[in-house]
Amino acid sequence: MRREGDITEVTRLPICSLSAEAFAPYGEVLDASGAPSGFANGGAIEVHRDISAIDIAPEGRVCVSVVRAKGATLPLRLEVMERHPLGSQVIAPLGDGHMLVVVAPHGPLDPARIIAFRASPGQGVNYRRGVWHHPLIALDRTSDFLVIDRTGEGENLIVERLAQPLEVLRLD
Repeated sequence: MRREGDITEVTRLPICSLSAEAFAPYGEVLDASGAPSGFANGGAIEVHRDISAIDIAPEGRVCVSVVRAKGATLPLRLEVMERHPLGSQVIAPLGDGHMLVVVAPHGPLDPARIIAFRASPGQGVNYRRGVWHHPLIALDRTSDFLVIDRTGEGENLIVERLAQPLEVLRLD
């Protein structure tokens, strides 16, 4: 897609459904759709224990944040990707917000290997250490998200601009 005055070609990026199997190369999907690992409080609480491996470099510590992201609409132009070399990063909706998850494998950023997933309400992700991903994208409306990542000494954020922007297609 070209815009007036824009000489940069845009590659279209389709959206896949987010599943544990499809997302496995990039990290873990966080949700409570499977069978619980146990129960608590006399059966009043279903427990899905240890569903994600929080991974941080030794000189850091776990940082828990709540972020509010403005809703984006599709189609959406993507121009950057980021990665965290010193720790994994969890992003999970607080409420019924939708998010778009855009990732590429660990290693040198290869735009041909970027893939997009649509997370259902209640699904979050844990990006493995070093996995490329787009900054948080809330879909359609402003939503709050829980973010668990690493803080401390060392540079844990690398941002790279794409040579050719990507356009995420509308959801069908």
